[in-house]
Amino acid sequence: MTSAYPASGPITLKANLGDHPATRALKAGEIKSDLVSFDFCGPKIANQGFKPMVREGKFDAGELAIVTFLQAKVYGKPLILLPATVLGRFQQHTLLYNADRGPLKPSDLNGRRVGLRSYTVTTATWVRGILQHEYGVDPARVTWVCSDDGHLAEYRDPPNVERTKPGAKPFVQMLLDGEIDAAVIPDAPQDARIRPLIPDPQAAARAWYEKNKVVPINHLVAVQKPLADARSDAVREIYRVLFESKKAAPPPADGIDFFPFGIEANRKSLETIVQYAFEQKVIPRKFEVDEVFAEAARILGR
Repeated sequence: MTSAYPASGPITLKANLGDHPATRALKAGEIKSDLVSFDFCGPKIANQGFKPMVREGKFDAGELAIVTFLQAKVYGKPLILLPATVLGRFQQHTLLYNADRGPLKPSDLNGRRVGLRSYTVTTATWVRGILQHEYGVDPARVTWVCSDDGHLAEYRDPPNVERTKPGAKPFVQMLLDGEIDAAVIPDAPQDARIRPLIPDPQAAARAWYEKNKVVPINHLVAVQKPLADARSDAVREIYRVLFESKKAAPPPADGIDFFPFGIEANRKSLETIVQYAFEQKVIPRKFEVDEVFAEAARILGR
């Protein structure tokens, strides 16, 4: 079969890459490459490109949520994950509730209803894992009210997942109306009634980090396998320019690297999210970190 990519020389790749501290220098053209050029043709909000990436192979390279990649691996999608994190963050602040309806603690969520965009979204997977391991919540005893399906069409939600109907209220309004007890919302609304369910989430996140030494990674960069098969030199160059862009980002104020590069730097975070995803029936088996990065290790020589 003839490759869609030139056998040698400069190459232009369709890419889906969001605006993050670790990607700013690359997207601004401050990081140069004579070998690889990027057509940043993804949507303005990068996660809206994840479905087309895994379902249609729409982009040659792009960021991808780690849980989406794990599911893509389950279903045999031709993608290779690079150990290049472009988005990581603490997750405790994303779990919100309506304080006007009375006190509620994280440990109270068993038997309750919690809204989130999709059951398999990476932020929600981190939040459920934190609730289970730190607050004694059994994710199987919570009704997860979801407004969208997952990125992988083959996946079927567990029985305790409920899908909202088209045109349903936003989760903030559902919180205010008492239709759900909590919700995972990455960007908190400007409403004094809507507050973090985990008290002092920044302090709780730091304590969780000190205990576990895990950075909650969200998005890494993946490339299409046909590209890697045809142009391993281009894949190495993608990794190089991403790493140079990461180095150009301002140093983290709290001393925590939320954009780890390299297999070892990502190992503990990946082990943790694999465990959480397996426990929550997002993936059917645990993957070893070296299995996840096997093809990238071969190409990058790491």
